[in-house]
Amino acid sequence: MQSTALPVRNAAEIGDTIERFANTPNGGLLVVPSILTSVHREPIAALAAKYRVPAVYAYRYYVTSGGLASYGVDVPAQYRGAASYVDRILRGERPAELPVQFATKFELVINLKAAAALGLDIPASLLARTDEVIE
Repeated sequence: MQSTALPVRNAAEIGDTIERFANTPNGGLLVVPSILTSVHREPIAALAAKYRVPAVYAYRYYVTSGGLASYGVDVPAQYRGAASYVDRILRGERPAELPVQFATKFELVINLKAAAALGLDIPASLLARTDEVIE
């Protein structure tokens, strides 16, 4: 497997970059979360579908906007963890003395409609381990 970085600095570059990448045989996109990709997640998913390029994202909201799949931290769980830290700080604990916490809950979300548009059959064994299936 070979990975290639395709930096995109603005919305105008998204379409050309995905189209150029689509000419690579057996390729797939790993869309890195950023403000740019979050704001333009629907056009990115539409272009990936148009050029028949499977794409994986970091957050569920990319998949609910038409993307194929996401695997990443469970954002609401992260917020709950942050709220407990705020509570501890407000009760007098020093922030510098609180341990660093890492994500412990991850979620896999698959969009079957996007998979069908790409001609992909998602194995039942993978669907069984999926946290959410969007149909």
